[in-house]
Amino acid sequence: MDSPATTAPMQNDCETESSSIWSWWPSWRPTSMSLLKTTESKILSCIQNDLLARFVTLPNQERIWTLTVTNKSVTKPTEQASKTPLVMVHGFGGGVGLWIRNLEALSRSRPVYAFDLLGFGRSSRPSFPSDAEKAEEKFIASIEQWRQSVGLEKMVLLGHSLGGYLATSYAIQYPSRVSHLILVDPWGFPERSQPPTQDGQGADVAKRPGLPRWVKGIATVVSFFNPLAVIRAAGPWGPGLVNRFRPDFKRKFEDMFEDDTMTQYIYHCNAQAPSGEVGFRAMSESLGWAKRPMLQRVHLLPPSMPVTMLYGARSWVDSSSGESVAQIRKQAHTKVLMIDDASHHVYADQPEEFNRVVENITKSVD
Repeated sequence: MDSPATTAPMQNDCETESSSIWSWWPSWRPTSMSLLKTTESKILSCIQNDLLARFVTLPNQERIWTLTVTNKSVTKPTEQASKTPLVMVHGFGGGVGLWIRNLEALSRSRPVYAFDLLGFGRSSRPSFPSDAEKAEEKFIASIEQWRQSVGLEKMVLLGHSLGGYLATSYAIQYPSRVSHLILVDPWGFPERSQPPTQDGQGADVAKRPGLPRWVKGIATVVSFFNPLAVIRAAGPWGPGLVNRFRPDFKRKFEDMFEDDTMTQYIYHCNAQAPSGEVGFRAMSESLGWAKRPMLQRVHLLPPSMPVTMLYGARSWVDSSSGESVAQIRKQAHTKVLMIDDASHHVYADQPEEFNRVVENITKSVD
């Protein structure tokens, strides 16, 4: 499954947590890139289709951990290979393993690529600028360099949460490379002046739950520390902390894994030296707001580019941003869809419906 030498070296922690008020806390953390690799391998072993997992090296020698999934039972492999691939970009604190309910189904008709964003998962963890625009540009440059290195001419680009924000920014800068933009519960679209649903205002208030406890917990420390500093500061209690605050992840995948595989994966993804989250912190005013709201820029997307926005009907992300995008683009090739009984992680809450919707979208692309 892996290419030789797939274990990335540990890097020094690039934040000042050791000198913070938590300096007395146990510094040892039961994690390593090797443990992340082992946990991820267990998850990916569920894939029955052909899987190629490897690091893609960028011109600056940074590496992007990449999966390519293709249908091994297809009668005409060249026909599938000729179709525009689907590229999936995970959200904040995630990684390729979270797509385990989707990779198999979505690769039946076309190649599917998924990669760990720079600074997350098993990808390289470089330092990020503290300036919002420069941090965003570092993410986008890495995606474009990844595309060039993999050799993709065009793609159906799908992004979840932070991945949706970055996918939109990428599509604005490189529109000729995107055949269809799919945004799943995207983060960072509304402007700060627009009251979010959890404040008790807005037409969607009856349907939208308040922020989950784990989001509130991260938001409490995000202005002082990197967003996931608590997990690292917890030392040997970190895995238990993830289980306590994110029990939903275990439930979403409990029919696939009876143990704590998925919460262990989340822990190992985020207990490593902080990098991508440093970039995220630079880009955000608080967890729910982007310093450079995407609603201010969506008009830069070509009117001819199809855009589909998928929201979970029970998500804490306000779907009214999707309607705003449609209005800004004057409805041009823009659809907003709701998936019932799904929260923020739409792809895991209702995977069959999510896969069906995405498959239908990609049918319109050669």
